[in-house]
Amino acid sequence: MNRFIGFVKKEFHHIFRDSQTMLILFGMPIAQILIFGYIVSNEINDVKIGIYDKSQDHITHEITNKITASGFFILHENLNSEKEIEKAFKRGIIREVIVFEPNFAEKLERDGTAGIQIIADASDVNTANIVSNYTKAIINSYVKNELFTQGLPFEIIPEVRMLYNDELKGVYMFVPGTMALILMLVSAMMTSISIAREKELGTMEILLVSPLKPLPIVIGKVIPYMALSFVNAIVIIALSYFVFEMPIQGSLIFLLAETLLFIFMALSLGILISTVSNNQMVAMFISMFALLLPTILLSGFIFPIENMPKILQWISSIMPARYFIVIVKNIMIKGSGIGVIWKETLILVGMTIFFLGMSIKKFKVRLE
Repeated sequence: MNRFIGFVKKEFHHIFRDSQTMLILFGMPIAQILIFGYIVSNEINDVKIGIYDKSQDHITHEITNKITASGFFILHENLNSEKEIEKAFKRGIIREVIVFEPNFAEKLERDGTAGIQIIADASDVNTANIVSNYTKAIINSYVKNELFTQGLPFEIIPEVRMLYNDELKGVYMFVPGTMALILMLVSAMMTSISIAREKELGTMEILLVSPLKPLPIVIGKVIPYMALSFVNAIVIIALSYFVFEMPIQGSLIFLLAETLLFIFMALSLGILISTVSNNQMVAMFISMFALLLPTILLSGFIFPIENMPKILQWISSIMPARYFIVIVKNIMIKGSGIGVIWKETLILVGMTIFFLGMSIKKFKVRLE
């Protein structure tokens, strides 16, 4: 019995001494419950909106103040024409535009009714529904608490219009996110085990004594997987278009070019993971833990980023999938070009250069 107790004590000692095991046992559950607790929510906060007020009277100003004072919305810009509405949505900052019809107060007093148009960006179906419902609730509350209490039996009729996705198809939201998730995981995992496999099988020495420098070795590891991943991306886009009827409003060539950039970035990240991993199991674990949950939760794939606490918003800014999802949505759904998504493209280029540079640096260390 004493031997058994001693054996159990020894196992506890080994576990407590291994920092990686302790991190998996205690760090992961704590991180996951905190992340899920803050992210998994149907509430909205600080959603940026635009106002197109054709009337500019006291009632439209009161309704605008009511909406912005609710704590759910932030007035990002006042629009001056119909043409500015779609341009504002394509910039990807605002989620909703509220349009007041001309002579709003006069029509309300004369006819007893007036209309407000709520235009929501339905490329993200869940957020569009929540945002439009919140807006309607605030308008109805204003009518009930402000107008009815004054003995004015007026009616304000909100008309909701879903831009880019009139039928509210969920595929418009899930295809870009799933595309980013698949390409990120498959591309990064495939390359993360490549150099790790060389170490595990003992063939790394052959690479180390070869006349090839670190850059050609790393690029040589990336190119085959890039070709295979690009074929995979074409299949995903084809299935999205022909099977799920996902539109491609923008340039297909531009979409493929951006997809190729994202694949190259993911492969570079996978190579970096493999250079710091001693075996395939570690490389696979890092790929899954560092890429799977963050890509699902922090990229805007399912949950709006503006709903997250500030610290998680900052963390989401280093998630490559976040920018690729924005790019895919803008090209496929909104028909945008480089003039709209140049920032996201430059960020992916910068990440690619960083990951590739770090991979070469880590590889050089092993050559010395």
